[in-house]
This record gives sequence, structure tokens and C-alpha cells, in this order.
Amino acid sequence: MKLPRRQFLHLAAGAAALPFAPHVARAQAYPSRPIRWIVGFTPGGATDIIARLMGQWLSERLGQSVIIENRPGAGSNIAAEAVVRAPPDGYTLLLVAPANAVNATLYHNLNFNFIRDITPVASISREPLVAIVNPSVPVRTIPDLIAHAKAHPGKLNMASSGIGTSVHVAGELFKMMTGINMVHVPYRGAAPAITDLIAGQMQVMFATLPSSIEYVKTSKLRGLAVTTAQRTPALPELPTVGDVLAGYEASAVYGVGAPPNTPPEIVSRLNREINAGLADSNMKARLAELGGTAQPGSPADFGKLIASETEKWAKVVKFSGAKPD
Repeated sequence: MKLPRRQFLHLAAGAAALPFAPHVARAQAYPSRPIRWIVGFTPGGATDIIARLMGQWLSERLGQSVIIENRPGAGSNIAAEAVVRAPPDGYTLLLVAPANAVNATLYHNLNFNFIRDITPVASISREPLVAIVNPSVPVRTIPDLIAHAKAHPGKLNMASSGIGTSVHVAGELFKMMTGINMVHVPYRGAAPAITDLIAGQMQVMFATLPSSIEYVKTSKLRGLAVTTAQRTPALPELPTVGDVLAGYEASAVYGVGAPPNTPPEIVSRLNREINAGLADSNMKARLAELGGTAQPGSPADFGKLIASETEKWAKVVKFSGAKPD
């Protein structure tokens, strides 16, 4: 039977649209239940604070609860692998932290390849770290710290939130560039590390601002300098490490990842809502209070950032000789 031309064109157009119909329906239906956002560290640290801040925004925008699930261990690899193995339906997300870029070099027997197996969704922020000491340590500047460490090799304990975290590699970069000897003591998150730093069991830490800024402002800990190329408005009185140690720069980059093969329309929806949050004045102000700078962008932009951070920290990991727990 030969169809009239108009009817044929109408049916052809409908048929052409059919392959896209399930994707459109899926995007419109998402999300229809709560979303799990897995954080690879204990509550109270920078990753946890940022996830809860953005998680609240997403809950309001998506109309579904975003449940923060802290799953620490193995330098955040337990959390990353849980997301890699999760169904690619947008209901399990990962808070991507600096450790994920570092672990590509630090661990040799991972069951996944982070760059290949995690779908980049969106970057959230870039934040400086701050070199801090217990007030009992007789130093007030970076030159003081270098001189004191050289005069007492191996006597300063340098706390971190775990092997391979930004807190750890920022300290290792400092040691590499100064030639000083400080003993690295890893914890299972920033909060317990800072607790021991305040108690005097640790002496030094290159801490993330969200986890330490209130202690610096209240003088429970002494801030020496920030680790980024420029000063931060959150602690404007502090110089940069690079002012004394030319070429030194370390920062913590955070974002969102999803399981491999997550549908692009779901990735696009999440990216759009996250970028909307980063454009919100209240969200930007809150990130600024924590010392961070909002970093909106496309999923592809975030993927390139992950790759560049992985390359940068590989050199520090190899120099330090760090080994995973």
C-alpha cells in the first residue's frame, strides 16, 4: 500500500523521534527517589562540609532528598569503588576530592581506573589549604617553621586527613621543596587530625580551610600561610607559602562524579543544577566563608581538571615514597 506523501512524512518524523523518547522520559522522571551522595571521609572535614552544603541545594532543586553517606577508608578508594560499581542511574554520586587524583599514583592495585571509570558531572570549588601549628610550637611564619624543622629534624609531627589527601600531599610538597624532615601522621579524616593538633599531640598540619578556619580565627590554632598563589579573603592577614617558597602552590579541588555509563541527560541535569547553585549569591558567599571559590563548568571541563591534577600530584607522590595503608 502506498501512503500519501504528507502521511508518510508525518509517520517518518514520528519514527525518527522514537529512539529519543525513552531518554526524554527518563530525564523528565529523574529523580523519583532519594539520591545517595557518598563521601570518602569522616564527617566534619572539607569534603563532608561541601557535600552537605551542595546536597541541601540539590535536594531543594530536585525535589528529592540527597542523603550524604560517609564511607571513609583506603584514602577514599572504598567510596570511589562503591560508586564505580553502582547502577548508572544517577541515584549514587561521589564527592570527588583531591585524594582521587593522588590515588592513581599512590595505589598500584586498584580495581578501577578513576579517570576512565568515574563519569565527571561538575566541579564545585577550588580551595586553599592553610599551614597551621599548635600554639605551643614556637613559630609564627613559614621561615620560622622551616628554621625550626631544620633545627629539630624528625621532631615535628605533621598530621593529615589520610595518606594521599590534599592535606598530605600539600605537606609533602612543602617538605620536598624545603628539604625539611617532618613525620607524617595520617588520620581517617580532618576532624580527628585537628582534634589531636589542638590537643598538642600533633604540631603541624596543612589543613583545608573549611575544616580549620574557625580554629584559626579563634586562635585555638595558629595560621602561618595559605597554600594558593594568592591570599584568600577568608584569612586576609595570612601571606602565601609561595611568598617565601617560590613556585609552591597547592589547592583542593572538589566536584561530583557518577558511575560509568551514567546517561548524559542525567549528567546534564545534575550539572545544570550544580552550576545554578554556584551562581547563587548565598552559595557563593558560603563557599567564600569557607575560603573557597566557586568553580562552575561543564562535565568535560571537570574531566580535564581531574586529569591535570592527577598528573601534577604524581610527581609529589613518587618523590615522597608514600605508600598506602
